[in-house]
Order: sequence, then structure tokens, then C-alpha cells
Amino acid sequence: MSRIGKTPVKLPDGVKVSIAGQNIDVSGKNGELKYIMKPGISVVQEENLLKISREDDSREQKCLHGLTRALINNMVIGVSEGYKKVLQVIGTGYSAEIVGIWLKLSIGFSHDILLEIPENIKVEAEAVPRAQKSKLGIQSIVRISGIHKEDVGKFAAEIRHCRPPENFKGKGIRYEGEYVKIKPGKTSA
Repeated sequence: MSRIGKTPVKLPDGVKVSIAGQNIDVSGKNGELKYIMKPGISVVQEENLLKISREDDSREQKCLHGLTRALINNMVIGVSEGYKKVLQVIGTGYSAEIVGIWLKLSIGFSHDILLEIPENIKVEAEAVPRAQKSKLGIQSIVRISGIHKEDVGKFAAEIRHCRPPENFKGKGIRYEGEYVKIKPGKTSA
């Protein structure tokens, strides 16, 4: 049996779950998420635990067992705590700002990049004061938060994809705490 799938999901205080056939709704202080389970997977609620089980031991059912448990656990965490990603914009003259429903990135191209902010995600962009800029040269910080883990991660990856960090000066957009190995240039030989 799947080690991930057989682990029950604990429900924190304030999280309510309703199961109707293959539909599961999870609601909490941050919002509500819904999921439609695949055939052969079932969920049973016992007090403050959710137990996920599968119909048989076929390869497909084993895969779906662990996947369903992970998705339901992510939903519970999302509606109770939420998810957050922090990106750092590093480079001289680089900036990020919110303009209406758009995130405007000025990252060294001849034009600014405008990314539409999804409705279910909250994005904040702030310029780092000159006195607090570190040795790395962080110009702006972008904070992304929401209740759906996949949406938060996808939008953060989309922002990072606009200018990934390069290996010679470290300029670009990177996740907070991400390590970028800086290579020596030609002149260091």
C-alpha cells in the first residue's frame, strides 16, 4: 500500500469537509476549494481525519491513491494557512510593480513585460530601499500568495521564466533562498 496514500489527512480547527460521491469540498477561513476524485478512490471522514482508500491494487489505482491524498492535503493546508512564494528581482535598473491587474517587470529588455495577475492570487511588489539593498543587488521583491498551491507555483514560475538568474553576475529573477552558482569569467583564468 502507498505510504503517502495510507497516511490520513488531519483537519485543523475551522476546516470543514463535505464529501458527496466523487466530489469533495474543503472550506476554511481563507476560502473554499473543490476536487473531483477519479473512479475507484474513496474518502471517509472520521472525526478530524480523512482516510483515503482505493478499490484495487492495479498500477493506476496505486498512483491515484497517493496523488489524491496529496491533493486533498494541499487543499486543507491552502484553506487553513495558504501558500506563499517570494521572488527577488536582482540587477541594476530592474524593477517590478503592480499596475491595475498587471504585474509590470522592467528587467533589461527594450520593453516592459506585463503579466496578468490571476483572480484567485494576491500579488504584492515592493522596491527595496537603497539603504537595505544587499551585496546581491536586490532591486524589488514580489510576494505571491493564494489558497491553491498549483496556481501560486505556476504564476511564480511564469514570473521567474521571464528572466531566470544567469550564472556570471547572478542577475535575474530568483526564488527567495535559491542558490545560484556564480561561474568565474574568462579573465579569471
